[in-house]
Amino acid sequence: MDENRQPPEVAVAVTIEARGIAGAASIVAVGNLVSRVLGLARESISAALFGASGLVSAFGVANIIPKQIYELLIGGMLDSALVPVLSEYVALKRQRELGQLVGVILSLVAVVLTAIVLLLELLAPQLTWLVAGGFDDPQRVATQSLLRIMLPSVLFVSLAGVTTALLHAQKRFALPAAAAAVYNAGLIVAMLTLSGRLGIYSLGVGVLLAAALQLAVLLPGLRRIPLRLRLDLKHPALKRIARLYAPIVLGLGVSLVQVTIDRRLASGTGASSIAWMDKATTLVQSAHGLVAVAISTAVLPPLAQAIARADLEGYRRTLGTGLRLALLLIVPLTVGMFLLAEPLVALMFQRGEFAAIDTYWTMRALRLYLFGLAFATLDWPLNYASYARQDTLTPALVGILSVGVYLAVALSLVGPLGMLGLVLADSAKHLSHAATMLALTSRRVAGLGAERLGTTAAKVGLAAAAMGAAVWAVGEALGETASMASLPGQLAALAAPAAAGVAVYAALISRLRIDEVGLLLAAVRRRLGR
Repeated sequence: MDENRQPPEVAVAVTIEARGIAGAASIVAVGNLVSRVLGLARESISAALFGASGLVSAFGVANIIPKQIYELLIGGMLDSALVPVLSEYVALKRQRELGQLVGVILSLVAVVLTAIVLLLELLAPQLTWLVAGGFDDPQRVATQSLLRIMLPSVLFVSLAGVTTALLHAQKRFALPAAAAAVYNAGLIVAMLTLSGRLGIYSLGVGVLLAAALQLAVLLPGLRRIPLRLRLDLKHPALKRIARLYAPIVLGLGVSLVQVTIDRRLASGTGASSIAWMDKATTLVQSAHGLVAVAISTAVLPPLAQAIARADLEGYRRTLGTGLRLALLLIVPLTVGMFLLAEPLVALMFQRGEFAAIDTYWTMRALRLYLFGLAFATLDWPLNYASYARQDTLTPALVGILSVGVYLAVALSLVGPLGMLGLVLADSAKHLSHAATMLALTSRRVAGLGAERLGTTAAKVGLAAAAMGAAVWAVGEALGETASMASLPGQLAALAAPAAAGVAVYAALISRLRIDEVGLLLAAVRRRLGR
């Protein structure tokens, strides 16, 4: 008998488990797809209304502050500490204790975040100087005003984040995915209805209203647990959560310093630099969200529950499946976006106040950001795998190392390359983090399946290279007939090469017998059959 061959009952269990991951990922991916499409629509409308002006850069800086505060205080805790701890309660069917714990966390978040928001409102001038010192006076004034409008959104998104963590621990992915879409829809409505009267400030008001709407959509998800809101700082689970989160705070603190330096340096490279970088980032994050967030969100609960059951083999299988699925999806997406960067940017943004020169610089930033996309995508399942083992220290320490890489590259290149030097530094950060996490995880998780991962990577790389050749050939054949100055030309320049690329890639991966293709197709069929 072949020693490497699994018994039939184990093979069936593996298939069911892998299909469960693919199915959960498909739910998250569909929700993410809707949310990302709305997000792209939001950015497209914003570009048409406001272009890539200095005021748009002011909004970009002001918006990053609430986001970073959320990540530092709440966001980093969700996947690293909350989901693993809540998943244990779910796995052990401790519903009453689960309701008590969630009530304590929500109460604590509400009290602490309210106090912090009030304090930061008073410190808005100092925060603006810190992150936007390179702006001229009108940009700084706009940044400060926008910041004060958006700061209360931190409270709403934090409460929404805790609710999302509970739903993910219960493997209920549809409502959080829908809430993300509602957030972007709220922003779009605010821009369309308020921009005429408020100008750029309609974006700030939209962020606040959209955050409140997102929370309202998620609150019904709390009905399935016996929720009891109370402030109990002595709850035993809080100590566990704090212990898991403590290393993350260190890493996020360093990351916050990196983001602050990035915005400060970018504010001195030109009035529109941050606007161009943000538009390119939107496109990269859309691709990242479709793959990394979907795979990782679907993988974390079963990883944590496998650890809770001491099922190390299930843990290895789940992580390996997640990594291979990520490779299968992100590599062709990266190649296609790189080759089609110009028509993609033009189609999404080039109208109204967003000119051809804005398309050019956004395209250049996008292509450099794409060098880090595949690494950032693989990094997510690796981080989640560490969190599931309740090891939050390793990703935090690796994060500090990667921020050091960013600073070294950024400070070296911002002088000669301007904003493009900062973009390259960001890609270098993702590369260093993913490579280090993969090496450490392979050492600590014996039997991870590096050989199988390498085989999948080789097959995916071969198919993506052929796809890239097809995309390039069709683009060259179109030539000047697909003008970037008109909507039909933009559509033709993007759709025709993309269709050819998808056809070639799909044909090749089916012939190369990549197991994860079958898992994805089965998941899609199940979703469509419902």
